[in-house]
Amino acid sequence: MSESTYVPPKIWQWKTETGGQFASINRPIAGATHQAELPVGKHPLQLYSLATPNGVKITILLEELLALGIKEAEYDAHLIEIMEGDQFGSGFVEVNPNSKIPALVDTSADISSDKRGENKLPIFESGAILLYLAEKFDAFLPKEPLLKSQCMSWLFWQVGSGPYLGGGFGHFYAYAPEKFEYPIERFTMEVKRQLDVLDRHLANNKYMCGDQYTIADIAIWPWYGALMQNKVYEAAEFLQTQEYKHLTRWTEEISQRTAVKRGIMVNRTWGELDEQLHERHDASDFELKTQDKLVIPE
Repeated sequence: MSESTYVPPKIWQWKTETGGQFASINRPIAGATHQAELPVGKHPLQLYSLATPNGVKITILLEELLALGIKEAEYDAHLIEIMEGDQFGSGFVEVNPNSKIPALVDTSADISSDKRGENKLPIFESGAILLYLAEKFDAFLPKEPLLKSQCMSWLFWQVGSGPYLGGGFGHFYAYAPEKFEYPIERFTMEVKRQLDVLDRHLANNKYMCGDQYTIADIAIWPWYGALMQNKVYEAAEFLQTQEYKHLTRWTEEISQRTAVKRGIMVNRTWGELDEQLHERHDASDFELKTQDKLVIPE
C-alpha cells in the first residue's frame, strides 16, 4: 500500500474541507436547514425526487403501473436538487427525516387515525415505497408464497447491497478527492461478487423471480443495470462487466421496456436534453416538456 497510514484522533471532529465533491450536502447532523414548503400537484401521488438510481426505481414502477392501465397511479414528480440542499428544507424533512430522495406522499390514503383530519401518507426509503405501491395497486408483487418470498428477499438484497456499490465502490473509485488502493480493492471485490451473485441467479431465471417481472427487478436494475451499461462511475471496463453474460441479457431486456425508458427521464437534469424531464405532471410531458423543447436556443 502506497498511502500513508491514517491514525484516527481520540475524538472525531467535523472537517468540512475534507468532504470532497459532496462537502456541501454532507453533515453529521439531521434536521432542516431552512424553511421551504413542498409543492403539491393535482394527482393523489406526490413524488419528491431526483433521477439517481434510487429515485429512478420509483418513477419506473409508477410508469409501469400506468402502462397496465392503472389510472390511480398518476403522479406528480417534483424535482429535488440535492446538490442545492433541497432535501434539507422543512417540508421535505417532514416527509423524510433522513433527508434522502425519494420521498412520496399519498394524498388518497385513508388514514382514519390522523387526528389532523389529513389524508397525507408519507413514505420514504425507495424499498418501502416500491413495496407500498406494489401492495396498493396489487401489481409487480407475486402472490404465490415461494415467488413472493423470493421477491422480498431480492428486494431487500438490493437495499442491503446497494450501499457497497454506491457509497463504497462508487465513492472511492469515482468521487473521493484522492484515490487509495485499499478501499478501491475492498469494494471492487465486493461489487464483483455481487455481479456474480446476480449472473448465477439469472442463468436459470428470466427475471429475479422466475418468469415474473417484479419490484425486485425494478429495485436492482437502476443500480446494477446502469453499472453494466457504464452509466454510473464509468467503471464497466474496470469491472469487466461484459463477463456477466446472463446479467447483460437481463439488463438489456429491461432497458427496452417503454415504462423504463420513460421512468429514467423523470427528474433527470443531466445528459441529452431530450432525455431530461425535470418535472412530470402529466403523461403528455414526455412529448411536450423535455428540456430540448423548453430551452430557448441562443
